[in-house]
Amino acid sequence: MFAYEFMQRAFAVSTVLGIILPCIGLPVLLKRLSMLGDTLAHASLAGVAIGLCFGFNPLIGSVVACVVAGLSVEVVSSRLRAYQEISTVIVLAAAIGLAGIFTSFTGGGSSISGYLFGSVVTISDLEFKLVLGVAAVVIVIYRLIYTRLYLSVFDPAAAPLLGINTKTLSLVFSLLVAIAVSVAAKTIGSLIVSSLLVIPSITAMQLARTYKGTLACSIGISLACMYSGLTISYYCNLKPGSVIVLISVAVLLATLLIRHKARS
Repeated sequence: MFAYEFMQRAFAVSTVLGIILPCIGLPVLLKRLSMLGDTLAHASLAGVAIGLCFGFNPLIGSVVACVVAGLSVEVVSSRLRAYQEISTVIVLAAAIGLAGIFTSFTGGGSSISGYLFGSVVTISDLEFKLVLGVAAVVIVIYRLIYTRLYLSVFDPAAAPLLGINTKTLSLVFSLLVAIAVSVAAKTIGSLIVSSLLVIPSITAMQLARTYKGTLACSIGISLACMYSGLTISYYCNLKPGSVIVLISVAVLLATLLIRHKARS
């Protein structure tokens, strides 16, 4: 299968996503913001529908929509401090509504279905370069804020005392999540990306005991699921994104079962 350029490109994109999704997924999980991934995934679908409706690249629409949604979550949560989890619900509802409206303007659901379940094997040259460029930006910024993000996740009360601007850090991290989810939604599917954002990290938490160990383990699990999912989907002619997420769920269930038997 590596004789085909589209499969080489698919594995390259999957490698990139297999690294950046756990990097942002673990803090999202620890900050109890799992709904954020689902919210941004639906926002990406709205961006795709807007792109198809107005005739520009849907991936660009997805990136812009996710960034706007991420900023909106931050603005709403800052205004509703007592009910910060409501911010994701509000933006999620708006994203679903916009996606539904603009999807009806595109003239058919067939063009949208590829974005619902992913099309990593059919991305264009522009989309391939955009994914790699966005991934590079995410990795660089993530590395720069890694220590501050780690401290703010585990001790948000003490973080300001250590000179960490938690508001700015939260804003930057939300933008990273938005950008990563937007490119992942186009390649592995808007309905699937939120699962891959957290499931490898949940699995890694069952196996590792430290933050770095959990992060490294989650990246390894994510890459393994990506590669095996692509291989199976190629030989069985299945949707890559769907196969990848089912494998990740199976790995999580197997891990939980093994740990349960080990304890009993």
